[in-house]
Amino acid sequence: MKVIIDTNILVSAALKNKNPERVVLWVASECEWLVSVDILAEYQEVLQRQRLKINLERRERLLNLVQVLTLRVKVDVAVDFPRDRKDAKFLACALSAQADYLITGDADYSEAQSLINTKIVSVAEFINLFQINK
Repeated sequence: MKVIIDTNILVSAALKNKNPERVVLWVASECEWLVSVDILAEYQEVLQRQRLKINLERRERLLNLVQVLTLRVKVDVAVDFPRDRKDAKFLACALSAQADYLITGDADYSEAQSLINTKIVSVAEFINLFQINK
């Protein structure tokens, strides 16, 4: 199963929110976690933000997990998503890789579902779909 994780979910996992952390770890071990060069750059930039106050050891562990366990996708399409142009990179990656799921906590994606075949779901929906252990 091919899965893309939005940056907001990764940040929530880094801040020790249980459900996002469980989902990230489950995807890392059970799925193909897909990223593009742009998504990877955003992960790295956002997790480094001082204002988030992410524990250094935790941040480094998560960035290492991302480096080692994600699969790089060559994005060969452009997506026009005026609602939030920063999110277009996730939609383009989903289209290029024919991802099964995009996990996000961002309500802006509700308008994007018609643009891609990838199912856009929240952490709670993903947990329920795959009965991830609590």
